[in-house]
Amino acid sequence: MSLVTAPSAAANLASAPVASAPSVRPATPADDVFVEDLQATAFGPGRFAKTAYRIRERFKIDTSLSLIAEVDGTACGSVWMTPISIGGLNGWMLGPLATHPNFRKLGAGKLLAREVTKRALARGDGKFVMLVGDRDYYCPLGWEPTTLGNIAFPGPVDPSRVLVYADDKTLATTLSGPIAAWKQG
Repeated sequence: MSLVTAPSAAANLASAPVASAPSVRPATPADDVFVEDLQATAFGPGRFAKTAYRIRERFKIDTSLSLIAEVDGTACGSVWMTPISIGGLNGWMLGPLATHPNFRKLGAGKLLAREVTKRALARGDGKFVMLVGDRDYYCPLGWEPTTLGNIAFPGPVDPSRVLVYADDKTLATTLSGPIAAWKQG
């Protein structure tokens, strides 16, 4: 039975056996209930008050970059990307990235972060992936701290947690401005 069709997909993960390394696939509309349940489990009701949530309300998520992690065919993690612009440069805001508690420490979250970033930057129409997250988790994957206060959010954010991944390593220190809509053209 596919967990994404179950009434409470995240709740059913409690009994899921773990036997192999995680894999990643594109999300489909059939994953919507799983992702909603997973985010509720991972972040609780406080997720709606976070500044990152306000950004995702203002700018539509790029569903072509929504990914699901699986272990032995069981969905266990998800990630979204939101197209944004900072200082006239297009890029993405990564998140939320969530892994079900029963599948943590298997590498699914790191695999999702790496894969979605690789896919986004390979398109060539965005220059960076920005997130608000733990340095200990993301910096070993290639993210770099930004210059404190350079990026203006539509609400409070700990500026020491604002990280950027870019082929141009100077962007971590030079990217500056308010978060705005993706610039066309």
